[in-house]
Amino acid sequence: MIIEDFDFWLGKAGYFSLTLLIVTFYGLLVGAFIDRTIAKVQGRIGIPYRQPFINILKNFFKRTAISHGVMFYLGPVFRIAGGIGTLAFIPVLYGSEMFSNFSMAGDLFLVIYFMFFGQLGMALGAGESGHPYAAIGIARGLSQMTAYEVPFVLAVISIVIQYDTLSITQIVAAQQGGWQNWTVVTNWVATLAAMLAFLGMMGYSPFDIFLAPQEIPIGPPTEFHSAYLGLMQLNRALFGATKLVLFMNLFFGGATSWPELMIKTLLIYMVAIVVGVAFPRFRVDQGIRFFFKIPTLIGIMSIVYVQMMLVA
Repeated sequence: MIIEDFDFWLGKAGYFSLTLLIVTFYGLLVGAFIDRTIAKVQGRIGIPYRQPFINILKNFFKRTAISHGVMFYLGPVFRIAGGIGTLAFIPVLYGSEMFSNFSMAGDLFLVIYFMFFGQLGMALGAGESGHPYAAIGIARGLSQMTAYEVPFVLAVISIVIQYDTLSITQIVAAQQGGWQNWTVVTNWVATLAAMLAFLGMMGYSPFDIFLAPQEIPIGPPTEFHSAYLGLMQLNRALFGATKLVLFMNLFFGGATSWPELMIKTLLIYMVAIVVGVAFPRFRVDQGIRFFFKIPTLIGIMSIVYVQMMLVA
C-alpha cells in the first residue's frame, strides 16, 4: 500500500514537472509575442522570440558580490515559489490525468493563497534593499494588489455559490457541453468583475502603477541581478501563463487539448494588451479608486445575480 502511494505521488510529481516546463515555455513565448505586438503598435520592430530565453540563460550564468541581506534574495525565491504553487493546484487540461496536477477538493482556496504568497514575499525582500524608494514600490504594489483582489474574490465567491464547489476541476466540469454553459454566459456579471480585476493582475497600462517604467528608473529589474533577476523573469512568464489558465478554467470552460488552451489563453491575454496600448497609465490614487468602485460594485452585483438565479 505504501509503495503504491509512493508510486502514485511520484508519478504526479513527474507529470507536474512536465506541465511546469510546458507552461513556462509557453509563457515565455506568449510574452515575446505580446512584446512584439506592442512594438508593432508603437511603430517598432520588437524583440525576437528567442530573446526571453537568452535573457534568462544570461542572468543565470552571472554572479554578484553585492549583498543586501538574506531576505532581499529570498524575495525572488518566494515569488517563483508562489507561481509554482499556484500552478500545482490548477488542472491545466480537463479530463487529462497527466495534466491535472494536484487538483483536489477545495483547491481554489490554495490557488488564491499562493497568488498572494509570491507577491508578499517579494515585498518583504524589497523592504530589505535599503533603497529609499523601496517603500514607495511596496506601498504601490500592495495597494494595487489589495484593490484588484477585492472584485476578483467577489467574482470567485459568486461562481462558488453558482456551482456549489471549491474544486476547480468540478467548476470546469460544470461548464462542459458547449459554450452556452461557460461561466461567461451563465454568470457574465462575475466574469466582467473578474476581467476588470485581471487588468490589474497583469500589470499593463493603465495599471502598471507598481512598475512605473516612465517614472522611476529603478526597482526589481535593476535592484536584482544575476540569477535572482533570472528567477524573476522566469516567474513573470510562469505566473502570467498560470493566471491565464486559471481564468480560462473559471470563466471560459477550460480546455481539453493544448491547441484549445493556447487559443483561449491568448485571447484572454489580448484583453489586457488592447487596454494597455489604448490607455495611458493611471496615477496611484486613480487606479486604486477605480478597482474599489466599478469592479467591486460589479462583483457585489454578481453575488446578488447568482443568488437570484438560484432562487429562480
